Amino acid sequence: MFQAPSAFQRAPLPPATREPEPRHEQTLTATAPRPTHAPSARGAAAPAPAAAKKRDPYFDNVKYLAIVLVAVAHAWEPVMDGSRATRALYMIVYTFHMPAFILISGYFSRSFDMTPPKVKRLITSVVVPYVLFETAYSLFKRYADDSPDMAISLIDPFFLTWFLIALFIWRVTTPIWRTLRHPLPVALAIAVLASVSPEIGDDLDLQRVLQFLPFFVLGLLMKPEHFQLVRRREVRLLSLPLFAGALLFAYWIAPHMQLGWFYRANSAQEMDAPWWSGAVMTLAMFGCALALTVGFLAWVPGRARWFTALGAGTICGYLLHGFLIKGAEYAGLFDSYAWLSGPVGLVVVSLTAAVAVTLMCTPLVGRALRWATEPDLKWVFRKDPARR
Repeated sequence: MFQAPSAFQRAPLPPATREPEPRHEQTLTATAPRPTHAPSARGAAAPAPAAAKKRDPYFDNVKYLAIVLVAVAHAWEPVMDGSRATRALYMIVYTFHMPAFILISGYFSRSFDMTPPKVKRLITSVVVPYVLFETAYSLFKRYADDSPDMAISLIDPFFLTWFLIALFIWRVTTPIWRTLRHPLPVALAIAVLASVSPEIGDDLDLQRVLQFLPFFVLGLLMKPEHFQLVRRREVRLLSLPLFAGALLFAYWIAPHMQLGWFYRANSAQEMDAPWWSGAVMTLAMFGCALALTVGFLAWVPGRARWFTALGAGTICGYLLHGFLIKGAEYAGLFDSYAWLSGPVGLVVVSLTAAVAVTLMCTPLVGRALRWATEPDLKWVFRKDPARR
């Protein structure tokens, strides 16, 4: 995959538009925001704005449910061969789960600029976790999979760490997209060009960065009222035949469909397809992903549920579940137990992945991994002259 890494903050962000909006970045890498208190005229700490104190449960629900889909889909990969139905479900999930993550990441990146506080936050919550987990996954493969030649390369993301480097690139280019008059057509044009450009290579997984770019840009253009429209009853009802039709179509085309189109990690030529098919499939996949993402967002509950608090810990679930999937693969678990590819096995694998990633999103795990996902690096940065 996913990922991302996701592009899903502590630091409060000023609203990018005039309508009331959340003041915190609530992306894949977000944790519960810490209220900030500005000194009042008398020197006393004034109460923080209500928006900075309270997270929107809807978006936490979106992130949790999406990360469960990410983990379950990853768990299906080693066992779905021979099951047309599982392959069809896999295609459906892969069509929208990362686009949904990326769109939400873009939505909460609208007010990002290159001011020192936000750059510092970007480094500590995205760059540092990328370096640490890219190294960890490379070492894990080297020793757990007996691959002594596995190199540690920060320019060639391994497995799911691509999302973090992608989120970094997307976010630092946010001011550009916020400046353009028609950013989405430009982003789609870039994605199309990437899909027909095999010369891009594997560095920083730029194919994925560029081909998933339109979803991030679309998130930048989203406003709160757009999500209100998505969550209307009419949209939920229309999404039912949409998903039913998508599932039937996926079941019909599953034996003939190249999964590379869903990963967006290669150009058309690298998948032995005509160059022009890259442009066609990029636009077609964007339309399908957008439709299914809307259907998914329409059914996400807007009120707090038992899993809402877990949405703040999706960075841990995202980065940790890969060790479980890869560990089982390196140990030959899926080869040793052929029944895992059967109907009962697929249910067991799905439930195991869902439960495991849920536990990985708990606050206890988040606190234990804060040194890696949200390190305190004040000693690294220069002090803000305004605060001296």
